[in-house]
Amino acid sequence: MLTGKKVVLGVTGSIAAYKTANLASMLVKQNCRVQAVMTEHAAQFISPVTFETLTSQPCLTDTFTRQAPVEIHHLTLGQTADLLLIAPATANILGKIAHGIADDLLTSAVIAATCPVLIAPAMNVHMYRNPIVQENISRLKSFGYEIIAPEVGRLACDAVGEGKLASEDVLMDAVLKRLSEQTPDEKKQDLAGLRILVTAGPTREAVDPVRFITNRSSGRMGYAVAECARRRGAHVTLVSGPVSLPHPKGVCFVPVLSAEDMYREVMGRRKEQDIVVKAAAVADYRPKNVNPQKTKKQDGTLLLELERTKDILAELGSVKEKGQCICGFSMETERLAEHSRAKLLNKHADLIAANSLTESGAGFGGDTNRLLFLTKDGEEDTGMRTKEACADLLLDRLYEIWKQKQGEKEEVK
Repeated sequence: MLTGKKVVLGVTGSIAAYKTANLASMLVKQNCRVQAVMTEHAAQFISPVTFETLTSQPCLTDTFTRQAPVEIHHLTLGQTADLLLIAPATANILGKIAHGIADDLLTSAVIAATCPVLIAPAMNVHMYRNPIVQENISRLKSFGYEIIAPEVGRLACDAVGEGKLASEDVLMDAVLKRLSEQTPDEKKQDLAGLRILVTAGPTREAVDPVRFITNRSSGRMGYAVAECARRRGAHVTLVSGPVSLPHPKGVCFVPVLSAEDMYREVMGRRKEQDIVVKAAAVADYRPKNVNPQKTKKQDGTLLLELERTKDILAELGSVKEKGQCICGFSMETERLAEHSRAKLLNKHADLIAANSLTESGAGFGGDTNRLLFLTKDGEEDTGMRTKEACADLLLDRLYEIWKQKQGEKEEVK
């Protein structure tokens, strides 16, 4: 999603600097070129080698390089980047930038920057609430700098309150949002106003109060689709089974446990949706009888009778609204295209996104995937990509199908 983009990460002297290392990794996985710039105090908390390893770029600390050709970094950094983000930003650097002090590489780069500058404060709660710091933040906002507010929580000093650096997901979201705003001529807001329902994660089918049947789905692919759709302007409803992922901000989040729960929530919302993306790994079978008490261990084998769950995708296809686009996912271990095309036809879906569990990098839980899109008109192999990039491409194709359906509706009229 960030291919061709360059982000400068400014790191200052705070224990929260470890979060920036994770953010750098997240950006690189989106094909972003990341350049880290550290203050002298930041290097006391985290090694520059960490950022060099994650970004494959030298971590800059000096205003001038000592190797030929000499590059004037404090001018080039903020003038060749698409975005400059300072995270964590201490009270010290907030004050210096607010009053035009440029006494190191990072502050000089900010003063000379022509790209957007985002600042994420992190400090003790009493420092953050100090009227001087608050005045500096207001001053920075008046100059056009964007402030990513800190979170409330337990701080490294054991105090509780405002001052905790925003999470990596919040920082990442701010970067993606700001970069998308720079390119209004691109597709980034093409889904504005559309209603998109996404399902994600596994379901749990109870055996007794202790045990359940589930699968290995992490929910990452579905969550990537939901977040990408929201960033492109859609009104997103995410119906999710139990996963360890943080709830995406800005979407209508509906948690469920069982296949029956998911059926009820999806079918109750289906009519109002323009696009439905069924990325959840819903159980095909559930125990026919649920033991109200814990099933005790006994000698010999235990037979568990299973019954079919409701086929949500098939029912969505059978009662599809006029102009509505339905997408299903297909996880296979053999004959990927053959089985997935059968699913496309039998479930009356508009697109099936299929992937093979046997292919390295395309299974459950990872950051990458390789999808095969199947429609009535043909097939398209995405190649191995990050799940976010796969989600972006999937939404491109679904939007094309949806637009075609709207044209067909007009012809009927």
